[in-house]
Amino acid sequence: MKKIFIINFIILFLSANLIQAQKEKIINLPNFDKRKIHFGYYLGINNYGFNIKYYDQSGGDLGSPVNPIPPTDMFVEVESRLGFNIGFVIDYRLHKNINLRFEPGLRSNTKELTFINPNLDATDDQGNIIYEGTDNTVRDVSGTYLHLPLLIKFSTNRLNNIRPYVIGGFAYDFNFSSNQKNPDDNYDSEFRMTTNNFMYEAGLGIDIYFDFFKFTPSIRGIFAMNNELVQDNQHNPPYSSPWTGPISFLGTSGVFLNLTFE
Repeated sequence: MKKIFIINFIILFLSANLIQAQKEKIINLPNFDKRKIHFGYYLGINNYGFNIKYYDQSGGDLGSPVNPIPPTDMFVEVESRLGFNIGFVIDYRLHKNINLRFEPGLRSNTKELTFINPNLDATDDQGNIIYEGTDNTVRDVSGTYLHLPLLIKFSTNRLNNIRPYVIGGFAYDFNFSSNQKNPDDNYDSEFRMTTNNFMYEAGLGIDIYFDFFKFTPSIRGIFAMNNELVQDNQHNPPYSSPWTGPISFLGTSGVFLNLTFE
């Protein structure tokens, strides 16, 4: 995921350099950036996955909640899918090259998680399969988020009708589809995540000035600061959940493209 973000970042940066090579021409909206405050809206697409970290699975760490026998790593495969973004922009000019931006909006996407864990084949003392009859391996994790980012935008000096910039800051995400308070968990085929989350966001874009509006494509990366995983209930001691027990951290990680009109 991070590789995709870096590649897109480089492509946009190179494109900006090519555009700056244009010849002098008529300046559109020459006083646009002198306004103290202005507004806009954006549409976009996203590709979100998860950054996942695990507890020690070797059996050597007695503090690890899961010590499989034989020692085997637990992995979760994440298949990310395209989603969409929509929202509006409030831009406040702090300096000729620095703007404070609030970009509230809605984001929607779906990820598919495939669990690969030998504990899913665990048996009790009588040899019965503990997790038989459950949807053991695959979860579709749908998310609709209220995204509230507060960002600082650093722009270059304007050249003709383009102005490259970098942007970054922090965001609060409210996950409408979190299932956090759902009493059912993966034993009942329900994957749960936290409702309230915090992210950091960074990206690169280009302001392009037309006769009556400013168009801004930008590429952003977003990364969770807190652990979004809600651990499963422990229904079958001494077994820890084969789905969430081995996971020490699960957080959103992804890239998105916004097309902004101001």
